[in-house]
Amino acid sequence: MTESPAARHHREQQAGSLTTGSHILLPDGRRTAEIDQVELEHDDFGSPALVLASLSGGGTLRVAIGTMVTVVDGAHDDVTQLPLPADLPEAAPPAETLTPRNGAQEQPGAGTGPINVAPAVVVPPLPPAPPAATGPSEEELALIPAPAGTPESVVEAAAEAHPDAEGVLLLADRLSKGVNFKSGSCLKDLSDLAHELFITLKDADGALSVADLITVLPYDGNPGRWTSVEASLALASYICRQDGQDDRAEVYEKLIRTPENQETDPFKARMAAKVRQRSLNEPNLYDKEIFRSIDNSNHDAEREWRLLRLESLLFLRAHGGSETIGTSELERRISNELEAVRS
Repeated sequence: MTESPAARHHREQQAGSLTTGSHILLPDGRRTAEIDQVELEHDDFGSPALVLASLSGGGTLRVAIGTMVTVVDGAHDDVTQLPLPADLPEAAPPAETLTPRNGAQEQPGAGTGPINVAPAVVVPPLPPAPPAATGPSEEELALIPAPAGTPESVVEAAAEAHPDAEGVLLLADRLSKGVNFKSGSCLKDLSDLAHELFITLKDADGALSVADLITVLPYDGNPGRWTSVEASLALASYICRQDGQDDRAEVYEKLIRTPENQETDPFKARMAAKVRQRSLNEPNLYDKEIFRSIDNSNHDAEREWRLLRLESLLFLRAHGGSETIGTSELERRISNELEAVRS
């Protein structure tokens, strides 16, 4: 479709201000397309960085958020052809015979000129869809035993097994008032109790029974609550690996990857995978904080930082290691940290 310049108004604006329904000049400078949907991609610091503009005629344009684009008013088609500038020659007609829209074949010498057809918008194809969520099956979930009684009774049994453990008694006292699985603080107390039982008291069975109160909770999209579930899953996986229950450990490791399988948009899924792999390759192991505590002879602070390092190492172990730290090295580091915090 060819339009006169007078019928169109051009204006420049940043890509970050594009909205649905805008007609923008495409990168070739000759065609426009209507935007059907606009999404923003954020960088690793949480700032908007990339505009994903889905075109109503098909395809997606990716534009840096600060790039100036030309918006054309007065356009109504999905894809339109702008008139050529005066200093450019008309494109030669294609060699093959063109078929009009009514299906009649144009015959040579019929007295009509060649049909000018605007070239289609060339947009890179979308990446393949991410794999479907690969959570554990019902048979695999059956490897995790149901709690022996109510959550409160499980907590009470752990406290009775360690009547002299002050940390366990404080957590059990708070939880004895009622376990609310929708409360982030309650989930944190359960996770802390499981870690206290395993790390300080070396009670692997008690820790696993408490951890299993929340390891079976589904991912609800709340990162704050999921942090406690994630820590319990990593701990349960490690305990089972140490006990030779590899099949059960694999169930926990599948569950810990649940948030990673939620994104269905191919581009977002690919970007999230890159960020996730980077975090696995460059984990925060609190080296500076631990060394500073050692220099200051602050043993309590050193132990707290080492506990955070231990949680990071257990999380990496549940993911099978990373590209920079293998499973054998993780096993060695976890053993070292357990020895350090238990001494």
